[in-house]
Amino acid sequence: MEEQHYRQPGWVTRHVMNPVVLGMTRAGVSVWGSRILEVRGRRSGEPRRTPVNLLELDGRQYLVAPRGDCQWVRNVRADGGRLALLVGRRRDERVAQELPDEDKPPVLRAYLRRWKMEVGVFFDGVGPDSSEADVERIASRHPVFLLSDVA
Repeated sequence: MEEQHYRQPGWVTRHVMNPVVLGMTRAGVSVWGSRILEVRGRRSGEPRRTPVNLLELDGRQYLVAPRGDCQWVRNVRADGGRLALLVGRRRDERVAQELPDEDKPPVLRAYLRRWKMEVGVFFDGVGPDSSEADVERIASRHPVFLLSDVA
């Protein structure tokens, strides 16, 4: 397994795109499957929120971390996978289970098919039609979580 990988969001993402998506999602408008992910901070214990793209594939829901081992990923891991997805006033409590690298390729392909224009730069030239070897090569750099209902 490769060392942990993270790519910092650029200025446009931090100051333009994320605030627009956050505002619309808070107002109850999901932009291309966007949600506000809320997870407890691993150090502060305070709720942390960030926009994410919820992927639905074969009747299941997934979260993919295009930038790699980012803060929300670390917080989800530290809180035993517990998180909430928000759209407007709707709150959906979920549990996330991280997938092993060998199970990620079909999810990564579907994610790239849907959001390559937005996140493709973080996948080192790999796209939805790349070879299996290329998708497997980058799988360890992108955490993927299968979501389920809270028991």
